[in-house]
Amino acid sequence: MSKHVLLNSLEHKDLKVITERSKELGDNMWYSVTFPAEFRSIQASYPIFFHKDGATGQFFSVALFGFQHNENLFLNEQGWQASYIPLSVRRQPFLIGQQTVREDGIEQQQRVIHVDMESPRVSDTEGEALFHPFGGNTDFLDAAAEMLETIHYGLQDSQRFIDTLIEHQLLESFTLDITLDNGEQKQMIGFYTINEETLAGLAPEVLTQLYKTGHLQAIYMAMASQSKIRDLLTLKNAKQ
Repeated sequence: MSKHVLLNSLEHKDLKVITERSKELGDNMWYSVTFPAEFRSIQASYPIFFHKDGATGQFFSVALFGFQHNENLFLNEQGWQASYIPLSVRRQPFLIGQQTVREDGIEQQQRVIHVDMESPRVSDTEGEALFHPFGGNTDFLDAAAEMLETIHYGLQDSQRFIDTLIEHQLLESFTLDITLDNGEQKQMIGFYTINEETLAGLAPEVLTQLYKTGHLQAIYMAMASQSKIRDLLTLKNAKQ
């Protein structure tokens, strides 16, 4: 269960956040949401694919950490073993919320920070402090706020990116069949990738527009990242 509340320096003056990485802290996820502005960092360590929300039908891009639920092959006793951890993972237990404020008699929506009080990362005794003893945000909280802003705008751009992929029929479903060194076979379904044949057939003016928006670079990074499946398979075999 989650319990999202508006973060404030009075009620949460002693709140701390544990930043270590472990299964007990909720890091045993097999993928997380990412967005085009993050693809350059993501593709260095993880495969990038696309997933469809069964409830809404909305597509979103993901960084893959394993081949099945609750499997993060980058996680061991020493923590998360990769040079980069996706922002959607690092932002926990914080979330972006909306608050209505009135300025000069006009109501406006303002982004605020919420915190999940049920998160195992939330503590009163250990971790990074959010507020200084005599008031004011710590550098840790300011960095978290900047991270949430990056995610907010990144997801907005991601929606435009996904809409473009759908418009030009660039998404195709795929099934990944893998055979482990011990002979065990696994099948991963429900993900989508870039249709390279359709991409190659796009008109020059469409490719130019994709280039201008930065989406062409994101497409190629997503395609190139699929070579990281081999690294995932190596990690999987090592843990068998």
